[in-house]
Amino acid sequence: MLKSRDLFMISFASVFGVLLAATYLADRFITQLPEDAKIVPIDLDLDFKLVAEAYASVVAPRDGKFGLGRFATKNELAAWDKDISPDGTGLPVGSGDAIDGEEIFSERCAFCHGDFAEGLDNWPELAGGLDTLADEDPVKTVGSYWPYLSTTWDYVKRSMPFGYAQSLTDDEVYATVAYILYSNDLIDEDFVLSNESFFDVEMPNANGFIIDDRKISESHFWNKKVCMTDCKNDVKITMRAAVLDVTPEDEEF
Repeated sequence: MLKSRDLFMISFASVFGVLLAATYLADRFITQLPEDAKIVPIDLDLDFKLVAEAYASVVAPRDGKFGLGRFATKNELAAWDKDISPDGTGLPVGSGDAIDGEEIFSERCAFCHGDFAEGLDNWPELAGGLDTLADEDPVKTVGSYWPYLSTTWDYVKRSMPFGYAQSLTDDEVYATVAYILYSNDLIDEDFVLSNESFFDVEMPNANGFIIDDRKISESHFWNKKVCMTDCKNDVKITMRAAVLDVTPEDEEF
């Protein structure tokens, strides 16, 4: 019994000593956060400077607000504001062709989308499918479905390669998009895609989308007084799921 007690006391003393030492060392290396971010030495970590700026920008509560936070800086906004509009707004200066794009695509994209952008396993195909949109099983690719080339550029730049997004330079994005276009037979391999030649490319489904005007065109169908109970005197079944071929008939289901 005495041995157990002695072991417990030794263990407790050891743990207490370790915690005391850790607290002492932590206190030694704590740097006070300055209220004025300008006095932060330039050699300090950038994250520390950003925290200091945020701390310095907190204002006293007023008008019922907490007074927390600050306005985002121009650099912080620029880091997120990378979208490319259909009219070309946001396109950076740069260029690339399908010849260079093929090498980039092979190294960064082919393990999901295939060497020829045909898609692998469940990963989506990016090429092919022309004139299939009216089929029972349409193949929706950049060439057959996407109406705006800006969407392709924006998506590749923002989200690709999978798991390593935004690692491509602007020129590499132009080259990669050029290879995707070439795989869809939309440009020749020596066509140089750039911010200047961007709109020389004609997307096959450019006119395949319409403006959603239901707010105007269907407003006369809307009933301002919505019926919630006893809305119809009798209810008739006009169609069954089995007739629509959406209900499995296999017994195992």
